[in-house]
Amino acid sequence: MPGYSTKTQTFAVGGVDTIVRSLLDRQQFADPGGEAERLGISSAAWPLFGLVWPSSLVLADRMRHVPLGSRTVLEVGCGLALASVVVHRREGRITASDCHPLAGPFLAENVRLNGLAPLTYQQGDWVTENPLLGRFDLIVGSDVLYDRAQPATLSAFIDRHANAAAEVIVVDPDRGNRPAFTRHMQALGFGCVEARVTVLPGGDVPYRGRLLTYRRG
Repeated sequence: MPGYSTKTQTFAVGGVDTIVRSLLDRQQFADPGGEAERLGISSAAWPLFGLVWPSSLVLADRMRHVPLGSRTVLEVGCGLALASVVVHRREGRITASDCHPLAGPFLAENVRLNGLAPLTYQQGDWVTENPLLGRFDLIVGSDVLYDRAQPATLSAFIDRHANAAAEVIVVDPDRGNRPAFTRHMQALGFGCVEARVTVLPGGDVPYRGRLLTYRRG
């Protein structure tokens, strides 16, 4: 037994019904070997990777319309990686990344449940070096600014892994750390365009947040 409980639901992810295996709720926790603790993930934060968050549905829907072509794409703090699944379905060159030790296995299972080919996953720790990760043309993330330290650490991570000419798309549920992140990104040469989002994909459930698009080069 894994030590935690899961559930399987179907969501409209990027306009396509998608089977999603997630944690049962926010009360789940299992770190018997202390792997998450060594990575700085507390017991309270441990289950956050494995839940379907509203912002992730907004980002996944946005990825239906983003031009891909030959661009390389990285999803940061991917959790269940719904946006990556959309890009993968579009045959985009996507890599999903997260620092949680179970993000990769959950992604592999969800890809399998939906009959898709394997999707590239890499460990992505914003604080340490990630030499295998490389650089990307487009970097995306949802609800990745919930901690005061994240504007600095995430912007520095993006700078290490973004090509000279790059685009960054972040969906933020109006958290207070957004302005600081934008200042850090502007200092790195990224211009920013904000668009308000008021409903979740489908148009029935209210949502309060912003779609942030940063471009450089």
